[in-house]
Amino acid sequence: MTTNAALPQGLVYNNTHITRANPIVKILILGSGQVGSTVAQNLAVMPQNDVTVIDIDDKSLSHIRDKLDVQTVHGNAASPQILALAGAADADLLLALTRDDETNLVACRMATALFNVPNRLARVRSRDYVEYATGDADIPTSLDLFDITEAISPEQLVTEQVVSLLRHTSALQVLSFADDKVRMAVVRAQKGGLLVGKPISDINAHLPEGVDCQISAIYRNNRLIVPHAATVLIEGDEVFFLADSAHIRTIMREIRPREQRTRRVMIAGGGHIGYRVARELEQEFDIKIIEFNRKRAEWLAENLNNALVLHGNATDEALMEREYIDEIDVFCALTNDDEDNIMSSLLAKNLGARRVMAIINRSSYVDLLEGNTIDIVISPHLTTIGSILAHVRMGDVVAVHPVRRGSAEAIEVVIHGDKNTSQLVGRSMSRIQLPKGCYFAAIVRGDTVIMGHKDEILADGDHIIFFVARRRVVQELEKLIQVKIGFFG
Repeated sequence: MTTNAALPQGLVYNNTHITRANPIVKILILGSGQVGSTVAQNLAVMPQNDVTVIDIDDKSLSHIRDKLDVQTVHGNAASPQILALAGAADADLLLALTRDDETNLVACRMATALFNVPNRLARVRSRDYVEYATGDADIPTSLDLFDITEAISPEQLVTEQVVSLLRHTSALQVLSFADDKVRMAVVRAQKGGLLVGKPISDINAHLPEGVDCQISAIYRNNRLIVPHAATVLIEGDEVFFLADSAHIRTIMREIRPREQRTRRVMIAGGGHIGYRVARELEQEFDIKIIEFNRKRAEWLAENLNNALVLHGNATDEALMEREYIDEIDVFCALTNDDEDNIMSSLLAKNLGARRVMAIINRSSYVDLLEGNTIDIVISPHLTTIGSILAHVRMGDVVAVHPVRRGSAEAIEVVIHGDKNTSQLVGRSMSRIQLPKGCYFAAIVRGDTVIMGHKDEILADGDHIIFFVARRRVVQELEKLIQVKIGFFG
C-alpha cells in the first residue's frame, strides 16, 4: 500500500509547515559518493531520521555501513524494483545525489509516479537541464517534467562562490544571507589593518557613522577564540565577521591593509564553471581563459565577448610566462582535475601571480592545501552539502554554509510564533540560553540589519544568522527554533 506520510513537526518544505504524529522521517539517499555519504552522516545522527542509502557500488555501501547507523540497498537508484525494496512507498523525502543527472531525474519521476514520495531533491549538474525553459508559463520547465521539488546545481553554486570571491579578493570566504542583505566574510588579519594589534572595542573609532559589524569568531592557530570587546586581534588570525553587504569592504580595511583593485584574472579551464565565471565577470575584469581542448576553446571564443581565450595547458610554464602571469591579480584553477588544479596553481604562484584559488574535490587535499601556497581552496562538495542541508534541517532553515572545512557552520533561520509557542520570539537575546558553541551573529528584520552584539528582542518573522562553532550542537539549535505544535493549528 502506498502512503503519503507527512513530515514531522517543524520541518519545512516550500515554506509550508507540516505536522505528523509519527516523529520518524524516512529518507532515501541515492548515491554513496562524497556528497551522498556526507549528507547521510549529517542526517543519521538525528534520532528522528530513518536513512537508507542506495548505490551500485557495494564497496562504498559497505564503508557507509561500517561508519553509520543507516540501511543500504545495492542496485540502480532509478530502478522501480530497487526503490520499492528500499521502502520508497513509505518515504517522506528522496535525495537524488548520484553523479549521473539522468539517474537522479528518472529516480525523482519514479518516486512521484509509483510511490507518491512527497518531497524530491535532485543534484543536477548539466546546465542544459537547469537553465532550459521555454519562457511560456503554461509549459513546464525541463526539471518540472521530472517532478523535482528542489534542484541543486553544484556548478552554479561553485560559480557563485568564485564570482563572490573575485569581487572580494581579500576574503577567504564570502557567504550571503537574507537575500544578500547581509554577508559573512572570512578574512586573515594582516599587519596594516586598522584593528590589528588593538582590542576589538577600538573598531568604533574607525568606522563611519551608521556602519556596524559583528565579529563572530576568531581562529588562532586553528583554535577557536570567542571574541569579546577586550580581545586583541593579531596578525594571522582568521576572522569571521558579518556586516551589511554594502559595508563589507569597509570592515575588511579594519583587518588587513587595502589591496590594489583586482583587474587581471586568469582562468585555467573553460568548462561549465570557467565559462560561467568569465561570462559573468568579463565586463568587470580583464579575463584570460586557458583551455586545453581546441574545440572547446573555439566555442568559448565564439560565446564570450571580451575574454581572451587561449588554447593550451595551464601547467605549461612557457605559456604562463608568455601571458605575463606575473602581472595577474588572481589565478583561478577551475578544471575538473584536482591534480591539474593544484599544479597549475602552484606554478602560477611561483611565477608571480598575486593570489591563486583552486577547485579541489578531494577533502584530504583541501585540508593539506588551504592557507598554504594556494590562497583559497574551493570544495564543491562542501558547497553542495550546505545547500542540501538547508532543505532537510528541522525548523525554518533558509541557508546552511559549512565553514572551517565543514567543522563549523553559519546558519540562517526564520523564527515564528509568540512567547507561548516559541523559545525565541518575544525574548531579548541576552536572556536566551543558546547551546554551547552557538552564537548570535545578526538579525535581519525586513530591510534592517541588526548585529548580534546588540540586546534585541526577537520578533516573529525575524531572520536570524547563527554561527555554530561545533556542529554537534546543531540538533540542539534546531529544537530551540522549532515552534510548539499548537502554533500550527
